[in-house]
Amino acid sequence: MPGQVRARGALVYSKPALSLDGLVDRLESRGLEIVDRDRAARYVRHIGYYRLSPYAIPFQHADADHRFREGTKFDDILDLYVFDRALRLLVIDALERVEVAVRAALTDHMANAYQEPHWYVDERHFHRADLHQGMLRIVRKSCEDRLSGSAEPGGEPLLHPSALEHYLMTYGSPELPPSWLMVETLTIGQLSGVFRNLGRRADKTSVARGLGLATPVLESWLHTYVRVRNICAHHGRLWNVGLGVYPAIPTSPRVSWLTSPKPLPERSRRRLYPVLVSLQSVLNTAAPSSSWVRRLADLLDARPEMNLVGMGVPLNWHHDEFWAEHLA
Repeated sequence: MPGQVRARGALVYSKPALSLDGLVDRLESRGLEIVDRDRAARYVRHIGYYRLSPYAIPFQHADADHRFREGTKFDDILDLYVFDRALRLLVIDALERVEVAVRAALTDHMANAYQEPHWYVDERHFHRADLHQGMLRIVRKSCEDRLSGSAEPGGEPLLHPSALEHYLMTYGSPELPPSWLMVETLTIGQLSGVFRNLGRRADKTSVARGLGLATPVLESWLHTYVRVRNICAHHGRLWNVGLGVYPAIPTSPRVSWLTSPKPLPERSRRRLYPVLVSLQSVLNTAAPSSSWVRRLADLLDARPEMNLVGMGVPLNWHHDEFWAEHLA
């Protein structure tokens, strides 16, 4: 059920637009140390003042004047911004692997279980007919867009048309492509919706098991990944943002998870840390030789405690056997 819609604020926005010099002046007037104004202005111009502003908050006093703590430098803010960018790139790398693995697990199970490459056209495989019809409209629209566009290049050794282009230009029937092409037309949000809408519990169980997960866990984690991927794709702040949706903590010992007997504290559960754990959990099955954990450790080990706290990461996080076995 959707949450209750909150009331809008009552104030009228009347803040004026500031010039580049005016924005740098504002930072200096609040106590930020800026050694090279031209350099600071260049970053403000090409990153954007309001994209940088959230990275300034940890260095400011908690008052209405937004005063910086004494000794805070422009490079402190820039360093935090660069760290967050590196974190987003690392997370999107894991998300790509997980998303691809989910696509493969879904189509491999369904196509083989029912011996039908076009299984998804049959609404009997789905719980809600309206959502099934919506999915078919998405796939059909992708095909129509491809046919109305320019022909993709081909015929040269290193130039090959996409698989969807090849299907549409080669086959007249069935109208829609086989499921292993269909899943490639879906966003991660749409993919999550297709999995949720599968009508048979046994199918959901088989898909989830292929990823080392249980059905409720996969449904929850996909829901969270949609939000995280959107943040990364739009270059948003990730390290200390409130996601709003968080991955379920698995209770089955068959799902790879932290080995500490102590439950994650609430402050960690409502931050990025369980998302990182969940990604590695899927990678343990889908890409067991991945160096992702090592790259995560290299990134976090170079950061101050403030960054770990903002992400909900315990200070001794890599002592847990879940992580340690990959870092030995």
